[in-house]
Amino acid sequence: MRRLGFAIVTVLLWLGLAVPAMAQLPDPYSKGPHIAITLTAESDTPAPGGTVTLAYDAVPQPGWHGYWQNPGDAGFPAKLNWTLPAGVTADAPRYPVPTTLLIGEGADALQNYVFERRFTPLIDLHLPPGLAKGTKLPIRLKTNYLVCTDQICVPEKAELSLTLTVGDGAITPAARARFDAFRQALPKPLGAAATYQRDARGLRLAIPYPAGAPLSDAYFFATTPNRVAYNAPQMVTREGDRLIVSTQASKPGDGAIEGVLRIGKARGLMLRAEPGVVPAPAGGASLAGAPMRAWLLPALLALGGALLGGLILNVMPCVFPILSLKALQLARGGVEEREARREALAYTAGVLLVIVGLGAAILALRAGGTAVGWAFQLQNPAVVAVLLLLVAALTLNLAGLFEIPTPRFVDSASGASGAFATGALAAIIATPCTGPFMGAALGAALVLPWYAGLGVFAGLGLGLALPFLAIGFVPPLRRALPKPGAWMEHFRHFLALPMGLTAVWLAWVLGGEAGVDGMAIGLAGIVGLGAVLFLVGERQRRGLSAGLAALVALAAVTGATAWAVKPEAKAAVARADTQSFSEERLATLRANRTPVFVYFTADWCLTCKVNERVAIDTAPVRAAFARHKVATLVGDWTSGDAKLGRFIEAHNRAGVPLYLYYPVGASEPEVLPQVLTPDLLVAKAGG
Repeated sequence: MRRLGFAIVTVLLWLGLAVPAMAQLPDPYSKGPHIAITLTAESDTPAPGGTVTLAYDAVPQPGWHGYWQNPGDAGFPAKLNWTLPAGVTADAPRYPVPTTLLIGEGADALQNYVFERRFTPLIDLHLPPGLAKGTKLPIRLKTNYLVCTDQICVPEKAELSLTLTVGDGAITPAARARFDAFRQALPKPLGAAATYQRDARGLRLAIPYPAGAPLSDAYFFATTPNRVAYNAPQMVTREGDRLIVSTQASKPGDGAIEGVLRIGKARGLMLRAEPGVVPAPAGGASLAGAPMRAWLLPALLALGGALLGGLILNVMPCVFPILSLKALQLARGGVEEREARREALAYTAGVLLVIVGLGAAILALRAGGTAVGWAFQLQNPAVVAVLLLLVAALTLNLAGLFEIPTPRFVDSASGASGAFATGALAAIIATPCTGPFMGAALGAALVLPWYAGLGVFAGLGLGLALPFLAIGFVPPLRRALPKPGAWMEHFRHFLALPMGLTAVWLAWVLGGEAGVDGMAIGLAGIVGLGAVLFLVGERQRRGLSAGLAALVALAAVTGATAWAVKPEAKAAVARADTQSFSEERLATLRANRTPVFVYFTADWCLTCKVNERVAIDTAPVRAAFARHKVATLVGDWTSGDAKLGRFIEAHNRAGVPLYLYYPVGASEPEVLPQVLTPDLLVAKAGG
């Protein structure tokens, strides 16, 4: 009897637990739609000849799922049938990173690529030029899609519409924030070509990926259909600066395989893999099915590299004039302990504000899909022109033509406000430089979580400010500075020379980006600036202030110069022993078993130009390359070419310089140091 009572209680308890659970299951016969879809535009007033992004915002009911652009073993993606005004065209949708859904077991299992929660593909509409403002643009979309549970599938359809009005392309802050969030979920372009090999052991893909970058739940989603066995397990192995994805092939094929590599929750990289040689993994760390959330160690390593790289920046040619300027202020002597620390902290704050602000801008632009890297702002000739005039003004100040006027509500130029401004200026001048340890650190910052990436940029700024910070807080270092005297004025005038050479370099950079006409406009701006500053100096020598009119004139000269310079197309490399870089040319040379030296440079990168003068463009290196038939490819990143930017990033670098050497038969290049010597290049070529 007791057993019967126990059985009855057990059945009742089971029913009590099962009924609520059954109530939570999706009802396959409930009235649809089972995916709620809305169509919205980032701007309701797109500009003529411009592009407007639409969001296909889809929310499945609990228990249901929609399909990715390649559904896997079963299903089909949404079919979009547009009715658009004349001249308006729509791109293919860009999908976020999907999830896997495995149904069944063993060889008969079905692997599907699905969305079980809200997903928002983005579609770009292109408007023809010449449309009159106020013109109505009715947008109509008929979509057919499949929605499923784990037991039943239902085809559904929806008709969506919206009306745009031709205008100025303005985007409201709310719309920008919403669409930026949608773009965050899209996979980012890898930029560098991956490689795959198919043989009796299966299919292996070699994907460039920085060794210190975080990675979790790695999986390759193929967009090229029927080349990868969807239901086969994937083993992901990490080997240095690349990942090896080992799986099984589906149907044979010789062309490229495209897809998305998942590198974390809702994070992925778009890639294209060409046929090649991919050795079997040698026993690197397997990552398949083992989430790795411990990004802390890679972040700490990147932070250390950034700190050391920032410290080394202080002796780089592009930073030394600014550091010398601050050294002159530190040589005053007799500075109180409190004031010295205050200035050190202010200088550090100026450096950090610029470096972290620049890092935040880079991360934000990259989140929106733009391929930018370190010193991206110098790819704009208007920015270079403003920097040229600023450095020219500092040169004239050091030469004694005028004194920098300071508003009354801040400290004197030798106080905290002056230290802050000097730190900010040092950081701005430092942006064209990439020293040892710095490139890999900033490359890792681009794939770390945003807060860790900002920490790496802060480490770079702290390293740059560290010498002055140490002098401010360590009295023995401060006492070791030379005593003040008449020599200080002569030293100040001497510092006008390296600062003037910096201005010459910036004028050369401007000529490279905007041509001879652009350089002439920049030099004319310096003449106008010098005339205004001469008048300022004359007033100061009579005991008068600079005057509001002078400040307005300076702003006008600077603004007019920046507005007048325009970018000019770069001519192709003309040297007989050097070719312009392209991934296609690189692939051809490697297929012909030719050793290749590739370097990426920019006119505004002083480190690059120094390496080219003292190492690359030297007779011993040219002779060694000619003797061993080493091909040289040059990637010019002066104008910020997005394709080059993605290739640079794929090799764990956030900017230039980047030097790669491809020996014959090697599957991956050797990344050379950022400071080159002729002996190093001769040795790489074979002596």
